[in-house]
Amino acid sequence: MPLQKFLFKPGINKEATAYANEGGWFDSNLVRFRKGLPEKIGGWVKASSNSFKSSGRSLHAWVDLEGTKYLGLGTTWKNYILEGNSYNDITPLRSTTSAGDVTFAKVEDGDATITVTDTAHGAVKNDFVTFSGAATLGGLITAAVLNQEYQIVTVPNANTYTITAKDTDGAEVTANSSDSGNGGGSVVGAYQINVGLDVYIPSTGWGSDYWGSGTWGSVSALEATNQLRLWSQDNFGEDLLFNARGAGIYYWDTSAKTLGTDRGVALSAISGANLAPTKALQVLVSDIDRHVICLGADPLNDGETARTGSIDPMFIAWSDQEDAAEWEPKSTNTAGSFRLSAGSSIVGGVRARQETLIWTDTSLYSMSFVGQPFTFALNLVNEGVGLVGPNAMVNTPKGVFWMDKKGFYMYTGQVQELPCTVSEYVFTDLNQTQSYQIFGFVNKAFDEVGWFYCSNDVTVIDRYVVFNYEEQVWSIGKLSRTSWIDEGIFSNPKATYSSSNTGYCYNHETGHDADETAMTDVYIESSDFDIDPAGEDFQHISRIIPDIKFNGNGSIGTEGQQVDIVLKKRDFPGEDLTTVITGTCYSNTSKIDTRLRGRQAVIRVQSNDTDTSKLGMGFRLGATRLDIKPDGKR
Repeated sequence: MPLQKFLFKPGINKEATAYANEGGWFDSNLVRFRKGLPEKIGGWVKASSNSFKSSGRSLHAWVDLEGTKYLGLGTTWKNYILEGNSYNDITPLRSTTSAGDVTFAKVEDGDATITVTDTAHGAVKNDFVTFSGAATLGGLITAAVLNQEYQIVTVPNANTYTITAKDTDGAEVTANSSDSGNGGGSVVGAYQINVGLDVYIPSTGWGSDYWGSGTWGSVSALEATNQLRLWSQDNFGEDLLFNARGAGIYYWDTSAKTLGTDRGVALSAISGANLAPTKALQVLVSDIDRHVICLGADPLNDGETARTGSIDPMFIAWSDQEDAAEWEPKSTNTAGSFRLSAGSSIVGGVRARQETLIWTDTSLYSMSFVGQPFTFALNLVNEGVGLVGPNAMVNTPKGVFWMDKKGFYMYTGQVQELPCTVSEYVFTDLNQTQSYQIFGFVNKAFDEVGWFYCSNDVTVIDRYVVFNYEEQVWSIGKLSRTSWIDEGIFSNPKATYSSSNTGYCYNHETGHDADETAMTDVYIESSDFDIDPAGEDFQHISRIIPDIKFNGNGSIGTEGQQVDIVLKKRDFPGEDLTTVITGTCYSNTSKIDTRLRGRQAVIRVQSNDTDTSKLGMGFRLGATRLDIKPDGKR
């Protein structure tokens, strides 16, 4: 029998069994499909050598009137603007004490823990506070040690909390016997807004706040301080609007603020603000008509003289046109509001082509500008399909894609369900309690839209699923990213990843490496194929003729670019696969000899090595040929 060519169908298909999907691919990691062929995905490298605190949850790029590029970054703990290589902290303040309200207890000899007293401080664990006006406690706890930003370590009660003394370089400072208490009578504490959590708390009561912080069952998952921290961001002209889901709405004026010094301020506190919402689930700016829209805003009170301060999860409010400060509905402006009816809570919204799409937990609405006297028209597009998480939708050149609790959908004027060949794989292994961490992303350069999510029993994003909307194929893999923005203002897609509360922003589709190290655990594996066309007789495979195109800047030949080709076999679909050979394929490899006897076989191509020779290596698979001969029936 001559050499047989195997060119597998593009896309991963896990809906059928490995045997029923003969002729296709069954599993992959860090591999995409382009023009029908599988290839290693692009690499990534740090966008900035500096780090940020905690997990990135939102990225937003914009340009000011002078052409300066900015990247807004909302994290679990803070807000930053990345300009050049620097993360500039713009986290808003929630309160600033009067001089003398803050005092420090005596620090025990050999200890670095300082107990701070501030009546009704309102802080939670991990909050940030900056002290000023403090005098030395004596000994090593000097004024310079005290007068800086601290992160709160513990909160024993509503009037005290603890911090760990540090010097200006961040190194721990241990007290000596001469360190007394107080710190002078002029200490001021400037408290940043409360931090959020890295995980979603699906119920109220225990687990949703620190011990003793409130009565049992009193914390709402919709409007809780200690809840998964998600951010929405948009630019109003050259200025930045940002909102902590379920909490405050903030404004950073590009021309009036100084990076590295000034912080964002509450929208309701900007110059000329009139009845601006104080809380919302999401903030965004409409398309060409330029209204600021708050989804899930706090409505006006009965007398329409103030905001209630409590979120209405189905309420939408918008500002006057071209005015982010004016929110009072008048006959002379276009500010207004309305309440949705289908569903129980707004989950998220996205600006699309000449309309804003808004999802509740059960429905999809289209909101479009129609001018006075109504300003916006609202249409119920679909009832019965919701949104799995606030960021699980993404606008692409081909339409808006989103993820529901049990499927993937597309909107191009009407709703279409996407046929998915990995649906069961994704949804049976999805941690539904962490669905609010899911976020959609687009990679226009490769015609891809995808979703990062937490797999079953995992509370940190660890997997992704990708749909190529031009070639209509799916791929899957394992990668931890917590936010993403496609190329546009910046030349590469950017994404964030954090470990131990230290995070970095990465430029993706840069080379073929994982932050200057070889990318590991890259593979693609075929479904079972019959060696004998009838699937009855045993066959013998003696040679593999590879067809692999290496690319990138890695060295070539037997000392350079390489992948492993793995051949596995079994005789019946119910048997476990047995690896027969793992052969190394270089750019100049002509064949790999093997001795395999069986009825079914599987081919796997992988790169799972930290060898520095693989730096800069990419690869693309073509048609593999196998030398197959009959080998009897038993």
